[in-house]
This record gives sequence, structure tokens and C-alpha cells, in this order.
Amino acid sequence: MNSKYFPGLHLLDVNAQTPIKLEATDLTTRDIFYPLASQERDVYRTKTGKKLTAHQWAVYDFARTIPRGKVTTYKEVSSAIGGSPRSVGSALRNNPFNPYVPCHRVIASNLFIGGFFGEWGKDHKTGTRYNEKISILSQEGVHFNDNGHLLSADKVLWKA
Repeated sequence: MNSKYFPGLHLLDVNAQTPIKLEATDLTTRDIFYPLASQERDVYRTKTGKKLTAHQWAVYDFARTIPRGKVTTYKEVSSAIGGSPRSVGSALRNNPFNPYVPCHRVIASNLFIGGFFGEWGKDHKTGTRYNEKISILSQEGVHFNDNGHLLSADKVLWKA
């Protein structure tokens, strides 16, 4: 299924050195380099020139394991890798590998849709990020009620 948010996205696998077509694609065709080797991670810098912390890498590696059509919570991620739910949210807010690292699949412990690109809820800042996250997850088969709370948690809530 194509998404208007992630079209034609490719990933450059460090080991294979060839682009890998991602599952949900429809943004603009571009390659994302996601370092897997520690030497590559040591020299990797974001577009703003910042080095990623070991905690950020752990969050991104964990988020990559969340299956399409499932969500987990910031608390579940922090329990699995260490840190706090807030530190997980901070790492995901600054995710330079979106959508390859599917930060949209992480929600609040009370099963509220949570944040997306630094916006929390439909009344925060522009409110458009809330709608984007709802739309992306809906395309993946994860649905929320009008108040932004997860429906069918027993079917779509994923635990590591």
C-alpha cells in the first residue's frame, strides 16, 4: 500500500551497499543511510552535524523491530532498552531516519496517540502532526477513537 507520506523511499543497507525498497513508500524517492556497524555509527552525523548518542541508537534499533500494523508505548521501549519514556520520546522526536525507523508506531502508555515530530495531540501547535500520525497508522491498520485513544489494543499493542 502506498502512503502519501513515504513515497518511493529506499534504504541503503550498510552491509549490502545497495538500496532496499521500504514497505510503506510514497514521499519523494530518496535513499536513507542507516548505519548498522559501530564504526559507521561513530562517524555518522545528522543534517545539523550532531552525533547520535548510544541511547538514541538503541531507541532507533528497537523501533525498527515494531511490526507494521502494531504499536508499542514509550514506556515499553524504555523498559526494553533503558532510559525513561521521556528520553525515548526525545530520541524519536529527533529521528533522522523517519520512516525507516517508524517512530509513528510508538504511543503513550495510556494508549493515547502521543506525539509526532514534537507535537502532542491535535491542539498542540499546528495540530497537523497529530492528523498525520493518525493517518499513517490508519493506513497500517491501527485505529484510534475521536479522542485519540487506541482501539482494539488487544490486537495491535505489541510488546517486545
